[in-house]
Amino acid sequence: MDIVNLILQMLGGMGCFLVGMELMSENMSRLAHGGLKSLLNKTANNRLAGVGIGTAVTAIIQSSAATTVMVVGLVNAGIMTLFQATAIIMGANIGTTITAWIASFGTVDIAKFFFLLAIVGAFMMMLCKKDRPKTIGTILAGLGLIFVGLAYMSDAMGDDRIRELITPVFEAVKNPILLILIGAVVTALIQSSSAVTSIIIVLAARGVVIGGVGDGVYFAIIGSNIGTCVTALLSSIGASPNARRAALVHLMFNCFGAVIFTIFLCLFLPFETSFSELVLTKMFPESIEWQISFFHTFFNVTCTIIFLPFAKLFVKLANVLVREKPADEAKEKEVVGDLDERLLLQPSVALEHLYQGTGKMLAFAMGTLDEAVDAFLKKDTSVKEDVAKRNARLSEANREAVQYLVKLSASAPVIEDEKTISSMHYVLNDIVRIGELADNVTKYTDHYENDGLIFSGEFLSMTEEMYGRIRALYSRASEAYLHRDFAALKEMDEMEDGIDMDRRRLVNQHIKRLNEGKCQPQNASVFINLVGNLERAADHITYIAHSIE
Repeated sequence: MDIVNLILQMLGGMGCFLVGMELMSENMSRLAHGGLKSLLNKTANNRLAGVGIGTAVTAIIQSSAATTVMVVGLVNAGIMTLFQATAIIMGANIGTTITAWIASFGTVDIAKFFFLLAIVGAFMMMLCKKDRPKTIGTILAGLGLIFVGLAYMSDAMGDDRIRELITPVFEAVKNPILLILIGAVVTALIQSSSAVTSIIIVLAARGVVIGGVGDGVYFAIIGSNIGTCVTALLSSIGASPNARRAALVHLMFNCFGAVIFTIFLCLFLPFETSFSELVLTKMFPESIEWQISFFHTFFNVTCTIIFLPFAKLFVKLANVLVREKPADEAKEKEVVGDLDERLLLQPSVALEHLYQGTGKMLAFAMGTLDEAVDAFLKKDTSVKEDVAKRNARLSEANREAVQYLVKLSASAPVIEDEKTISSMHYVLNDIVRIGELADNVTKYTDHYENDGLIFSGEFLSMTEEMYGRIRALYSRASEAYLHRDFAALKEMDEMEDGIDMDRRRLVNQHIKRLNEGKCQPQNASVFINLVGNLERAADHITYIAHSIE
């Protein structure tokens, strides 16, 4: 086989490996979507819990960069504090080391039996009709492709001509700082420390060790941990100060760890020995690939043990380095919250964030209706402009939310999430309708003032009483919607029926007063439309609550 074919085989193997990693990562994330959402929601202030969450999530999705980007998004959205993010980021560095162990396992002969996983998974993908078995099949296919890719790369590297070509290049660089820099730059370009570490392991298994003998290869591993920070740093551009701080914490953690381990490894040089010879070769004799995997895990676990007690110090340092923007430059995002696209890496987490955001939108719409109804009762026409501005912001928030839902739909969510996405389109429409009803109320206030209408104190009191029941309905409905409380739906239906009866009673009494000459005829259209609009607001609130079914 000529040299060109060998190089193509090596590149093809790398492609299979990367595709397999992507398939396994994405579909394990889908399979465990509920578990991941639950884990990330448990962002307690307990540092050890945070490390465990970061480790577990990264072990599932096989990418510390993806986990960190999600954490940046959660911090940017205000769901997670910077302190909570710091512990999770440390755990993410531990979780990503599992890939190196998979790569080491792929260098042994028995790994070739795992090639069968690719064909088994492919058949499951084609033949299974249900979503869960199909997802499992895709995971198996991805795992099989990982081993296929590792085997192709290993076979290509086993050829003497390839080794003679690249060995001098990889072994020539022995300067620790330069090796760290190379590891960081290559990882920044590929944007995956797992892929870089796996490639290093394949090279080592075939006798090509970066940096030659001694600890040279470990400096490159240290550099790969720094390079993986680039993804989070890029994702934090344009985000909130806290989000940029989270990305900076990731960088500081790996850089400080790199400094400590570089000093530690260099201490062995004057004694003409190495950490590898002193410790790792005794633990894993004749197996450089297992030594590299162990060091990768040892580095990240040790750094976490050292730095975890100083998590608050990391937060303070990040706060000093990244200053807050002036208050007047801050964007107004209180209507729906910041729909951060970083969260789309984990659709279930993104959907839950948007779900809570619609709760904020509902509260904002009800605040607009409160303002309009209160102005009517006080015969105050000055709020019309403010209600119009609030509705413009509500419409903009609705547009952003719909666009976010479309992106979520495109990310191939699981069936449960697809149902939620579908129902949320209706919820958003109901929220906007509540705002529009508030606008209608301001128009009735204009008629009330400009046409010289007179409403009795009894009528205004009954209207205020009816709206009080609508507010009570909203409070119960909002709680039921946000917490998915199915048991509250029956109680709410009864409350909504009572509001319907209020409307009929008020209209009937108004007609009676008209017939008795106790009310102006020109009041009728304003009166009937007002109570009708209030009753329709109650309907929309009830529809929103029932969307959880």
